[in-house]
Amino acid sequence: MADKAAPDSSRRSERSRRAILDAALELLGELGYPRLTIEAIAARAGVGKQTIYRWWPSKAAVLLDAFTDRGATPEGAEAPEAPEGTERAEAALPDTGDLEADLKLVLRAAVNQMNAPAYDLPARALTAEGLVNPELGAHFVAQVLEPPLRLFAERLRAAQDAGQVARDIDPRVAVELVCGPLTHRWLLRTLPLTHEYADAVVETALRGILNR
Repeated sequence: MADKAAPDSSRRSERSRRAILDAALELLGELGYPRLTIEAIAARAGVGKQTIYRWWPSKAAVLLDAFTDRGATPEGAEAPEAPEGTERAEAALPDTGDLEADLKLVLRAAVNQMNAPAYDLPARALTAEGLVNPELGAHFVAQVLEPPLRLFAERLRAAQDAGQVARDIDPRVAVELVCGPLTHRWLLRTLPLTHEYADAVVETALRGILNR
């Protein structure tokens, strides 16, 4: 009789992890963040709550992993194919040579993303939780907010090298001129976040940073 293969514990753990992350996002949409609990996540995922606590210290930590697990590449960014035998290249913003058009393209994609419940619900919950939980807030900034800001800064540095953006402009400050208004409007929800608004932000910001 052939030997029976031993269960693959790593595969079983990955299935449980995936079920937990999916359950966290599903329940967030159904219950809202204040009513989301580790017990509810465990029940939906079909695991014991101690399994969750073995990997995560809190529901916020579970949600952060679930959110980032969906993909860190910002909407509108491109991840070019790496040469054969190497790792996949990092994402980059479009560079057609037309800075205004490139920024408008990416900011319009950002508007679509920020208005989508799949982004809006967990991002708002994690933003609020990060204000009272500095450790989680630092992870949220590092994993969610910083990567797209770095891509914007790299695109502006490329525009500086091409002579389009003034040399004395700090790319990181310029990035915040472009991205900050969208985040502000998204957080407050007092006015609609639209493509037209994104275009106006780009046009206004470029008046101050372009090399004329």
